[in-house]
Amino acid sequence: RDGDRIMDLCTGNGIVPLLMDARREGRTAHFTGLEIREEAVRAAQASVKLNRAEDRIRIEAGDIKTASKLYGQRCFDMVTCNPPYIKQGSGIVNPMDKKAIARHEILCTLDDVMRESAGLLKDGGKLYMVYRPKRLNEVFLLAERYHLSVSRLKFVHPYEDREAVLVLIEAVKGTHSELHTEAPVIIYREENEFSEQIHEIYGDGQH
Repeated sequence: RDGDRIMDLCTGNGIVPLLMDARREGRTAHFTGLEIREEAVRAAQASVKLNRAEDRIRIEAGDIKTASKLYGQRCFDMVTCNPPYIKQGSGIVNPMDKKAIARHEILCTLDDVMRESAGLLKDGGKLYMVYRPKRLNEVFLLAERYHLSVSRLKFVHPYEDREAVLVLIEAVKGTHSELHTEAPVIIYREENEFSEQIHEIYGDGQH
């Protein structure tokens, strides 16, 4: 919406704010990306500059676990997040590996994400998150703990006849809402061939 303030937690190279900014369609939204890894912050800031979006996107270094203290309570209309999804203690990982940090709960947990998102959001604000379906029970439990209501789910399947590998989640702060399950996203029509749905979403590489 026009004038919205949007926070992208675990922003990495800043691709989510950049894509959302590209689709503003004249609206005056402002985006902040928070990332703990300094090298990723520098890369994201360079991308913002190359896209001439410095007046609309700010990338900052910081720890998600203290985000609501850094920015204050109830100051964002929307929070987006693609958090680490592999639970602490699952498998052997190199804690210095940037891919491990992105995938494993080394520097933050699902509880951190849900707690800080709830703290940052205004009443009625929305959290949008991509996660793993097998941990949905935890998402629902933590949403209730932090006064978030899961309002929409959309499952992502690699193929039509395969189990979902991701789930897209919308949750609303401070209000109870009905849960709607949308039609799924199917990534591939056949091996190495994207579905028509994916071509429509990504505009055949135009964005």
